[in-house]
Amino acid sequence: MTFTTPKTTSFRLNGGHASVRSDHPHLLAALREELGITSPKDGCSPSGQCGACTVLLDGKAIQSCLVEMNKAAGKEVTTLEGFDPEERERLATAFAVTGALQCGFCTPGILVRTKALLDQKGKDLTRETTAGRLGGHLCRCTGYTKIFEAIEMLRDGAVPIPELPTGIGKSGAKYEARELALGDRGYVDDMVVDGMLHAALKLADHARANVLRIDTSAAEAADGVVAVYTGADVPGELRVGIIHTDWPVFIPEGGRTSYLGDVLAIVVAESVDVARRAAELVDVEYEVLPPFTTADAALASDEDAVWGLNGNILSRSEYARGDVDEALRGSAFTVHETFHTQRVEHAFLEPESTLAVPEDGRLTVYSGGQGVWDDRNQIASILNVDTEDVVVELVSNGGAFGGKEDMSNQGQTALAAHLLQRPVKCTLTREQSLLMHAKRHPIRIEASAGCDSDGRLTALRARMVGDSGPYASVGMKVLERAAGHAAGPYVFPVIDVEAVAVRTNNPVCGAFRGFGANQAQFATEGLLDRLAEQVGISGWEIRSRNVITPGVVWGPGQIMDEGSAGARECLDAVKPAYDAARAEGKAIGLGLGLKNSGLGNGFVEISKAVVRFEEDGTVEVRHCWTEMGQGIHTVAMQIAAEELGIDPARIRVVVDTTRELGAGQTTGSRGTLLGAGSVADACRIANEAGQAPGVDYVGEYRVDWTNALEDGLENPIIHSAFGYAAQLVIADPETGSIEKVIAVHDVGRAMNPMLVEGQIEGAVHMGLGYALTEEFPTDDLGMPTNMTLRSLGILRAKDIPEIEAVLIEVPQPRAPYGVKGVGEIGLVPTAGAVAAAFHEVDGIWRNRLPMAVHQPIQK
Repeated sequence: MTFTTPKTTSFRLNGGHASVRSDHPHLLAALREELGITSPKDGCSPSGQCGACTVLLDGKAIQSCLVEMNKAAGKEVTTLEGFDPEERERLATAFAVTGALQCGFCTPGILVRTKALLDQKGKDLTRETTAGRLGGHLCRCTGYTKIFEAIEMLRDGAVPIPELPTGIGKSGAKYEARELALGDRGYVDDMVVDGMLHAALKLADHARANVLRIDTSAAEAADGVVAVYTGADVPGELRVGIIHTDWPVFIPEGGRTSYLGDVLAIVVAESVDVARRAAELVDVEYEVLPPFTTADAALASDEDAVWGLNGNILSRSEYARGDVDEALRGSAFTVHETFHTQRVEHAFLEPESTLAVPEDGRLTVYSGGQGVWDDRNQIASILNVDTEDVVVELVSNGGAFGGKEDMSNQGQTALAAHLLQRPVKCTLTREQSLLMHAKRHPIRIEASAGCDSDGRLTALRARMVGDSGPYASVGMKVLERAAGHAAGPYVFPVIDVEAVAVRTNNPVCGAFRGFGANQAQFATEGLLDRLAEQVGISGWEIRSRNVITPGVVWGPGQIMDEGSAGARECLDAVKPAYDAARAEGKAIGLGLGLKNSGLGNGFVEISKAVVRFEEDGTVEVRHCWTEMGQGIHTVAMQIAAEELGIDPARIRVVVDTTRELGAGQTTGSRGTLLGAGSVADACRIANEAGQAPGVDYVGEYRVDWTNALEDGLENPIIHSAFGYAAQLVIADPETGSIEKVIAVHDVGRAMNPMLVEGQIEGAVHMGLGYALTEEFPTDDLGMPTNMTLRSLGILRAKDIPEIEAVLIEVPQPRAPYGVKGVGEIGLVPTAGAVAAAFHEVDGIWRNRLPMAVHQPIQK
């Protein structure tokens, strides 16, 4: 097939003349692919629903992926690259000093919108107007609170000089904040190397179907196509995986698809557009089979849902203490309820992208994944080469939240580059991203709980069934974590818990912020509130009477350490606001949560770091964690600045696999906990050795004292650390409109308080979406029905109530600097608190997410 010869379109760009091919699908593609203008980011083209690609067109802010080429002709296009240098600095500085960016992917587009707003409104710009005009922009990280602060700072002309944090516990701009804000610090899809080809994937057309034939001839014949590869071209292992190697890189002829994110072929071409159009020409003949689209159907069947795997139960996690039936019979009050939580999409703003470059007999892969050492090992297994022949370099990504733990297109891209011996880049479309990567598990939780006449808990039984999709990912660990956290931060003397992860043909489910604790504790919080009503005491009081304290036996039998005092401190800290809101006649709901940090469950976790003094005066800090907006690079910089006694501006942070530092996935708030320990140890060794230049000073931190549920110990140490949080939701008693959320979080030690607040605000935003609006359902054929960012139900800037973050610091024993982490715990209490507030509005107990009140929820 021959594609038509392109004509040209001319317009003015950043004050100069530009002429580009007219066959680009939209202005954004012309800017990025032909002109090398990369500050506008592609998060969802051509839908225009994320705002990351916003530019000025004749002075008006518009999403450039919505601008057809003929509409751009003769117009004045201005991107951040063309802003006045002083204005660029002022915009970037305001966002840096307020902590208004995390991963940074959305920020350049928001800066363009901010300029347009300030040019139009000036000093008259209000927060209400700002929130409305930001409706075209998604930020999945910040919760918008600090974005409002930055824009108001710019409006008022009060932008201070930015400063890097000089040590531990100091607020300050995050590492690379300026470059991220301006779009100058590229992501993988911004990278270009000489001779680079572009690739696109052909995904499955049916969730469960035998693949009889894959015909690539039409795609191969298309003009500009260089190669098409399928499973038949894989020289090594066909299946990969973080825990179980059960996830096929390709479904070959003779294989069977198991969900709509399965890959059948990769097309390599001279341009992105040609590769994607040619991928549609790959012709696949199927024998379509009925998919298993509910966990119950998969459990009831003797037929395997997934190709090549036996049985439909991925895992079963269980533990018990005492006789629950007897304890419930002896309880003054009992409650029984079945809770349902929904599947949720991460909706990180940066779609997955990989660049693979063969050079000097070695393959260098640029990845935004959450575990670059796992990426390296899996890529080497696919290519059937030694791990030394593959180097994976982390490119800090545009958000992840757990969704970039598993490989997406890294394996296929590496294969294409390896076979062609040419650089290949592959970036998923938003639709492919939605289909491929793992989601938050939908879990059904049938639970019973009891208490005595004073409201003291007596027993808990929980039975959980989670739809994990076809491949393992970390699904068994999510259900294990849900089981382990079923008690919430409370003392249940008698407990019996079972959690089952089920294989289906729905989207894969795996890691997502909260990692099973969200689902489990939505149920636990609901049980406590129902019992409190029966006893006749408040939600705060029943929590106060049952909250864990040092020395008590919790959940699976763990004896809680001194760090658990944070749960009580959070509860006490929120009490004045709770009482004040009650006195004002507000509808209120309280949630109290805990979430582990680290993997625990018997894993030996070893984190390493390198400090190296260079001859030019810079200090290189290498660690093994993925920067995805949470700030691990900043934490590493702060620790090195303090422990080495140097200016943080001298520090350069690097993550790649040229040193054996790997500690697995950046997940479960592990980065700060383990990363802080290893960087601090490397600094100690460097100091003892006199900070000589040119030497790799290697530090290590390990957690090797946890136990697995399966060990059968009476009092296992399931986790080495926990974070705690109390969240108060305050709503209008008539409408249910949520007016404010007060989030009190025990983080152990706030390494950078401003950035910690931002993590909490972003997590509350995500938690409110989880509670109210977000869902990723599938139909009877396993096809997701919400396939655009807008349809996902993510709350926009105008929907966000006031969020007040309060930091508590109860040190965690045996943790570096007493840290506990904050990323995971952030939204664990939110849904339960919202449910309790809504009950006060209309008297209805909620047991299903997402939920609504009797009237539409409006701010």
